[in-house]
Amino acid sequence: MNRDLTGAVAQVICSLCSKEQDVQQNCSSCGACMGKYFCKVCKFFDDDVSKGQYHCDGCGICRTGGVENFFHCDKCGCCYSNVLKDSHHCVERAMHHNCPVCFEYLFDSTKDISVLQCGHTIHLECMNEMRAHHHFSCPVCSRSACDMSATWRKLDEEVAATPMPDIYQKHMVWILCNDCSATSSVRFHVLGHKCPACSSYNTRETRAACPRI
Repeated sequence: MNRDLTGAVAQVICSLCSKEQDVQQNCSSCGACMGKYFCKVCKFFDDDVSKGQYHCDGCGICRTGGVENFFHCDKCGCCYSNVLKDSHHCVERAMHHNCPVCFEYLFDSTKDISVLQCGHTIHLECMNEMRAHHHFSCPVCSRSACDMSATWRKLDEEVAATPMPDIYQKHMVWILCNDCSATSSVRFHVLGHKCPACSSYNTRETRAACPRI
């Protein structure tokens, strides 16, 4: 049922005795239970309580997963796993937008959602699909979506083992770091440009710099 319409529901009809009545969990006529889970706010019924349904007043909707496993972040405007309670980066109304990969609205999605290091949100399956295709940056802000320190160390070794030809030895470029936003002038290398501020290779070239003397 469309969530926008549930609040307008004022009457229900019992499927056993056909009694029309106010929205409630048990039939006022025959006593039949209309749903093992019942939310009087959302006017929502469900017999499968294994999903751990609960109503979040902050979100204004019913969610699944067990109320004991989630907390509502007022700034982000949504419920997150308790694992993220003291570690997530707050982004205002973080899930009140479409997934940047599949464009499905995230706030009331029933699919698992991943919160990236930058605070932006994405479907977990979309995140896994990105990683399978070797995309490790946020589609929204381009920051690294996970801990890339091991990858950066490997790139350090590859850059050290791959000297550039003499013609490029003094060639400098300006870069912008997608992770820390620092702007730096670094020596050009075909494998990548390391940010001097945070050691990330998640950078992009902005313009050429004057050759180093």
